[in-house]
Amino acid sequence: MNLRRRNKLQSEVFVGSLNDIMFFLLLFFLITSTMATPNVLKLLVPNAKSSKPAIKHPVTISISGDLQYAVNSTVVAKEQLENEIKLALAGQEDPTAILKVDKSINVQSLVDILDIGSRNKIKMVLATTTSK
Repeated sequence: MNLRRRNKLQSEVFVGSLNDIMFFLLLFFLITSTMATPNVLKLLVPNAKSSKPAIKHPVTISISGDLQYAVNSTVVAKEQLENEIKLALAGQEDPTAILKVDKSINVQSLVDILDIGSRNKIKMVLATTTSK
């Protein structure tokens, strides 16, 4: 007498929805990893006794709407502008200047300042405000 069951029970795990879950997790981590900036990470940088710190003091060059030029807080004539910028950036290894320009001036005035920076190998950064 053979009393065995003819239908054996087989256990199965339905994994069809796991593909969708893994896809959404992958998208979530990809999107959140692009939003992370290096400034968020707290790093312990190595110490060096022989190197000197690179301290940058950028010079602020301002141009008002009526074409008055200023280097840092000193008002300067346009003819003396290049000499004043050179004096303010003297001795800096990697000179940098911040341009604060009124939005009503013409492009040529801005290009003249950028040309001074190009001749003297000065990095120029244009200061802007956010629009509302």
